[in-house]
Amino acid sequence: MRHGKKVNHLGRTDSHRKAMLANMATSLIKAKRITTTLAKAKALRTYVEPLITKAKNDTTHSRRTVFSYLQDKEVITILFREVAEKVANRPGGYTRIIKLNNRQGDNAEMALIELVDYNTVYGKDVEVKEEKKTTRRGRSKAAAPKAADAKAETAEEVAPAEEAPATEEPKGE
Repeated sequence: MRHGKKVNHLGRTDSHRKAMLANMATSLIKAKRITTTLAKAKALRTYVEPLITKAKNDTTHSRRTVFSYLQDKEVITILFREVAEKVANRPGGYTRIIKLNNRQGDNAEMALIELVDYNTVYGKDVEVKEEKKTTRRGRSKAAAPKAADAKAETAEEVAPAEEAPATEEPKGE
């Protein structure tokens, strides 16, 4: 029975798994998004989200606690300055996992894990494109005369172009 066993061991020893998750968390904080297998992404989410929560409280104790997990001074400064500032009012859910196509070689399920506040595609900064409203009937009555005028203009432009080669006659005797 699996009672109380919620850690995915990922087929690795404890020390290897901790080192791998620390390296992946470092890469995620530096690059803001990484591509990995779905199982590793889910394991990384449970590893990195408590660290981001700790980074919201910038004290010496929380810095030392997070450093014991990540072991990289540059990443700690990025985490406590930039990332914690962006997620200050978010109550959790700092990462997003997006499933990708399976990997070519071994058909492993792949996923993209990213920090939510750093994605400009889903962010609030993106302009919403307004699409033209069309009816099911086709074009509206107001658009019909404009379309007819446009067709007449294109026919006038095409006609002189066709006549120009016809008027040229070979010069000779």
